[in-house]
Amino acid sequence: MSTRSAAVVVTGAAVLLPGADTVRALAEGPAPGGAPVEPAGYVGRKGLRYKDRATQLGYCLTAAALGDAGLLGEDGLTVPAESVGMVVSSNFGNLDTVVRALDTIRDETVTATSPMDLPNASSNVIASSAAIRYGLRGPNLMVCNGETSGLDAVHWAVTMITAGRTDRVLVLGVEPDNDVVRRLLGGTRAVDGGAALLLESRTAAVERSANVRAVVGPYSRRAGDPGPALGRRWQLPEHLGRASGAYGVLQCAAAVGWFDVGERGPVQAVVGTASNDASAELLLLAPEAA
Repeated sequence: MSTRSAAVVVTGAAVLLPGADTVRALAEGPAPGGAPVEPAGYVGRKGLRYKDRATQLGYCLTAAALGDAGLLGEDGLTVPAESVGMVVSSNFGNLDTVVRALDTIRDETVTATSPMDLPNASSNVIASSAAIRYGLRGPNLMVCNGETSGLDAVHWAVTMITAGRTDRVLVLGVEPDNDVVRRLLGGTRAVDGGAALLLESRTAAVERSANVRAVVGPYSRRAGDPGPALGRRWQLPEHLGRASGAYGVLQCAAAVGWFDVGERGPVQAVVGTASNDASAELLLLAPEAA
């Protein structure tokens, strides 16, 4: 499957990882030893209680990307709420909440479960919670389909925009690191952070004089290994752990970081292999391609 987007641009981006909180720092490669992200330092403590780690990180990335795109002011969104959709990619997101609830039901029956936990056990909790907190009333989607999830999320955002469903979509890729996730990964840690992109129709971006940071190029998805390299590729430093559903979005954010410092060659985001049953590719072009 292959699609081409000639009319969707990136007008905002955000990154939160241990050792990198800007797209430029991400592109350069986060150094080992970075401190874990403290969500309260980015969005305050209000509303964080009872929310799982992935949702808290999602709040931070949402606020940062909307602000970077010039869409978030002191009084909230600077554009109509219906014009902003959201697609989130996460494979481990609220796994800790789900496991905790299941353990409680198994050991003490359902009457012992927390009324604060059960609403957070839904797989779309990150996307729905962030949209409610920041008033995003456009289409809302959660993607949890393995290694290709991050680039698939970008693809669905592009599809929504080109189909005329909405003018802009916030794409979020985030994975938490906790004991439950590490057990699932056989002791390997996850990145404990992620990235966000604000995708916008070129027309909408021009109407509000937005700063174009990158242009979304062709996307393809196939069974088996990716095709030949078509541009520069960003690799996740091993010390950060598994990025899973955040990986594709992180690669796109790194491309924005490279374009910000003057690089003009295309950047190719690639996720998945034959052993994962599928792979996906997305080409990011420099701003002047718009």
